[in-house]
Amino acid sequence: MGLGKRDLTRKKKSLEDKLVELEAKAKKNPLDKNIQYEIEQLKKKIAK
Repeated sequence: MGLGKRDLTRKKKSLEDKLVELEAKAKKNPLDKNIQYEIEQLKKKIAK
C-alpha cells in the first residue's frame, strides 16, 4: 500500500522544514558545495 494523504503532507512539510534549515546554513557558508547539493536534491524531491 502507498502512503496516505496525511502521510504525504507530513513528509512534504518535513522536507520543506529541512530545506529552510539548510538555506540558513548556506547563508552563513555560501561556498560549501555539500550544502548546495543537498538543497538542490531537496528541491527536486519537493517538486515531485
